[in-house]
Amino acid sequence: MCGIAGLAGGDAIRHQTTVQAMGLSQHYRGPDGTMHAAASDGRAVLAMNTLLIVDPQAHPGPYLDRESGILLAFNGEIYNFRQQAAAWGIRLAARESDAHFLLRAWAKLGPACLDGLDGMFALAVYDPQAGRLFLARDRLGEKPLYWRLDGGRLAFASEVTTLTGYGTAPLVLRPEVVAIETPVGVDTPFQGIQLLAPATLLAFDVASGSLDQQTWWRLEDRQPFEGDYTAALAKYSVVLAEQIPLRAPACDFALLLSGGLDSSVLAYLMRPPVCVTVRYRGQDRLDESKIAARIAKDIGAELVVVEPDHVDFTTVLPHMMSALDYPMGNASTFSEHMAYRKVSDLGLKVVIGGLGPDEFLMGYVRQALVLFGPDTVLDAGLEAYRPLAAKLMHTAGEPLDPAEAVTRLVLRGPDPEGRIQELVADAMSRAGGDLARALTLADLATAWRPLVMTSDKLASAYALERRSPYLARELVELSYRLPAEHKITDPAEGKRILRDAAKALGLPREVWASRDKLGFASPVPAWLNGPLATWTDAQINTALTDAPPAWRPLLENGLKPGGRFDRTRMQALMAAAWFSDQTVRAAA
Repeated sequence: MCGIAGLAGGDAIRHQTTVQAMGLSQHYRGPDGTMHAAASDGRAVLAMNTLLIVDPQAHPGPYLDRESGILLAFNGEIYNFRQQAAAWGIRLAARESDAHFLLRAWAKLGPACLDGLDGMFALAVYDPQAGRLFLARDRLGEKPLYWRLDGGRLAFASEVTTLTGYGTAPLVLRPEVVAIETPVGVDTPFQGIQLLAPATLLAFDVASGSLDQQTWWRLEDRQPFEGDYTAALAKYSVVLAEQIPLRAPACDFALLLSGGLDSSVLAYLMRPPVCVTVRYRGQDRLDESKIAARIAKDIGAELVVVEPDHVDFTTVLPHMMSALDYPMGNASTFSEHMAYRKVSDLGLKVVIGGLGPDEFLMGYVRQALVLFGPDTVLDAGLEAYRPLAAKLMHTAGEPLDPAEAVTRLVLRGPDPEGRIQELVADAMSRAGGDLARALTLADLATAWRPLVMTSDKLASAYALERRSPYLARELVELSYRLPAEHKITDPAEGKRILRDAAKALGLPREVWASRDKLGFASPVPAWLNGPLATWTDAQINTALTDAPPAWRPLLENGLKPGGRFDRTRMQALMAAAWFSDQTVRAAA
């Protein structure tokens, strides 16, 4: 985890102080040094916040290739850099890092090197010979990168608030924020500031001011897996055992261990010295700490249990919202935040999480509802999800079109412009007729962004590097290629192939046979209608006095109590806390 920022344009050298300030505004992303450097032609200035993981004596970035003049600012990790260095004939000294490899790979191959990288990254490269600034993000958007074009100059940063400080950026309410609690695509709540899309390369010509964007990787281009389930399980087990341990750092690290399938498999394959779990008093249904304790004991790890309450929530909400940049929907936000705080208190720098299998291996109940229909899902013992299943019930009694079913399940509010419907329909059209693959693409287009963004931003607020091993390229591509029946055959038991791999690894039966997904869910929605009801109303009412008119309906809806699957009140409270920030007030 690091941070990057910078500016490119004909007079960039005159704005070094501005770029320095941009870097310092996100200094927490790299506590081992914030530095900036100007390109040899003076038309680009890059800044970098450095967190040193592998070598604490390494020199902080940005990085310069003296022969070509290429300048690099880099955030992330390239896990296969030594293998690729050997394959591409790039020499590395013993203590040189993935950043040095990337700098030389770009000098040798240019943007073509991106396809050979396996990792998480957001990078900025300025090539003075070409007079072009390049920005790129990893395949699944693990590392954020925002940009804006203003007055013939392109500015970029790891945090959107860094760019709001660079120039005016009025608040704008995207319809999708009401529909699914988050902006989608490349939009942000700040006019003129965009998020670079995952697997995208942006090239900016500083002389002409023109820019070009292209997608350098597409998941849907993968060909279907050929072979029976036995062959698939053997292949998946090998890839799992090879790729997951490669994400373990050389230093001590912590694993977020919920006690569920995904994190438990990581525990057995990565053998972390510390596991951190979150539980809540009086919330037995959300408590998997006993299973987490057994897993930790099996692998010889220390288990640290975090047990926050509703008072903790009121205390940390301002910091949590400041870290997130803007409200986004994620049921585990508070639990993650408290876990990261504990990991930081332990003096560790790297934290591992289990993001990925649910999206790629049909681990969500909403996916089962589309694949099997609501009646079959409820009959499989998932009666608790009846309110969700009710979204697919209608008087005609006929099955819904899959695109319509997916849209109904992901929507949490009105979609007047049909943007979510369009995104889902596009995902369906790109999946080649395979419904499970379509569900994965639909998740990536709608619900995925807040998951990866909260993971990065909340961890970064505590100077932690968050790693998600299941997002290894080979594992992601193989998972996507598998036919639906390799992923799920029982509506209550998604991730079939991962369950069978876990069984072969010797994990306890209560892990691989569990039929209910909990993760790091929290009782926050219940608190907001219970012990924190008066406090929540006060926060929302205070925000209503200063909020822009377009945002007021969202806040007003939060004054109404909601049900178990209704996060409207939580969204309104997060927006209220967000509006209390002076930077946001200025933008409004």
